[in-house]
Amino acid sequence: MDATLSEWINLLVRWFHVMTAILWIGQTWLFTWFEAHFTAPEPPQENVAGELWMVHSGGFYLVQKQKTPRILPRTLHWFRWEAAFTWLSGVVLLTVVYYAGGILRDERVSSIGEGAAITLGLGLLPVAWVVYDLLCRSPLGRSEVATAAAGFVLIMAVAWGLLHVFSARAAYMHVGAMLGTLMAANVWDRILPAQRRMVAAAREGGTPEPGLAAQAKLRSKHNTFMVVPLLFIMLSNHFPTISYGHEHAWLRLGLFVLLGWGAAKVARGL
Repeated sequence: MDATLSEWINLLVRWFHVMTAILWIGQTWLFTWFEAHFTAPEPPQENVAGELWMVHSGGFYLVQKQKTPRILPRTLHWFRWEAAFTWLSGVVLLTVVYYAGGILRDERVSSIGEGAAITLGLGLLPVAWVVYDLLCRSPLGRSEVATAAAGFVLIMAVAWGLLHVFSARAAYMHVGAMLGTLMAANVWDRILPAQRRMVAAAREGGTPEPGLAAQAKLRSKHNTFMVVPLLFIMLSNHFPTISYGHEHAWLRLGLFVLLGWGAAKVARGL
């Protein structure tokens, strides 16, 4: 690819990628903040589990959480395309920078061919989703601590393996792409289907299955934890000496993951 054209594509797609990511993660964290700050209405109101008064810019806002959804003849807002566009633009960036940019492999690390390396990089994404989804639905998935511990071990195993096949920078970015894929798949394969079933039940005058809301909330919570180390990985591009360029790069990545999860834990309580 022409160098100037590649640079223009890289810049514009990266710009779009960051903007959609801000929209996606911003609304995810906003709803997380809502959940932590809802208070019981005074006086109590039928079907209102909690409410939240806010002021922003020149307006005052009241957000209420219903115990059982009642669909009114108004527009119901869904949050889904931010995740899709962030993931798609990320795949384009992965292709432009690594698959077509000549920095995917490092012959000092491995003799893997270009085609095999690209196949491995792309194949990692759906395989990671299947493993993660099975983990969440297994007995381990019932415990947050066990899920986090198993997830950390798997992330470290992937990082260690990729650092023995790809260039160090590409290995880091593929761990980030894996986390981004899990987040986007959570939205489209677990959160949105649960929400659609809840809406359908409400429209029919029934009560949604209790587990649907819990399932959607759990996967959304996972996303708030995964995104923080993902941002660390993205920024590591600019600090190679202390990240992917370090002789123990996979351990450094593990440190980033733990720092990210710790930051997310603190932020969720603010």
